[in-house]
Amino acid sequence: MAHTFEAAGWQQYKMEWHDPHRELEPLAREVEVIDRALASLVQAGVLAHSNYDRQKMLAHRQAVRDRFDIPWTAISPRMQRLLYAINAIAEPQVMVAVGIFCGNTFISNAGAAIGPGTSYVAQHLVGLEIRPQEAARARRNVETLLPQVPTARDVPTVEILATDGIEWLRQTEETIDLLYLDADGPQGKRSIYREMVEASHHALRPGSIVLAHNSVNAAHGLSDYLSYVRDPGHFRESVNMVVDDQGLEVSIL
Repeated sequence: MAHTFEAAGWQQYKMEWHDPHRELEPLAREVEVIDRALASLVQAGVLAHSNYDRQKMLAHRQAVRDRFDIPWTAISPRMQRLLYAINAIAEPQVMVAVGIFCGNTFISNAGAAIGPGTSYVAQHLVGLEIRPQEAARARRNVETLLPQVPTARDVPTVEILATDGIEWLRQTEETIDLLYLDADGPQGKRSIYREMVEASHHALRPGSIVLAHNSVNAAHGLSDYLSYVRDPGHFRESVNMVVDDQGLEVSIL
């Protein structure tokens, strides 16, 4: 089944793409919106609960602010919190993010398992970016949150790869617990999302979560993908999270 969560006044919540750390609203309002969003995911059966460590989330945010080189981003503070919280709650052992640009989208997901926002122990965190220069920037950024002397027991394997996401997904032999999609297709076509989820289907399991950014602003270009994940023959539940003008489609197998 398909559902929608829509934050009141989301149309007026405008992200400053070239000022990624600007506060857009009082922190209490941000937390309230995302708490309601998480409650809707619990009600839809996507998440088991809505509890996450808010202080660790803020520690994660501060580390990204201090250490990451982010030329621009469409990830709003609300979206950053939502992505972090979903991962902190779902605790994916294997998380794969496709189309990570400078690494900000990757770390918004992975920040619940590495760096000062760590709230659980993961196994494998993978970021895929087709542009080698941006993959290198993402790798440098992410490395600032990794310990200098990792211990095998506490630190997951973290990989930032300069590669085509569809090909990597087709070839992986791992089970993916959470898959994040944020990649452009040829000439900016967002319809590549469906190709990516179909390429990964052999690696998904019942209970795997797929997150697709731009479910609001790129809804027309994503119509084939959205129809696919909202079909109960493919995914058990799918919820359109309208927390900002970008949106996030959250689907569970």
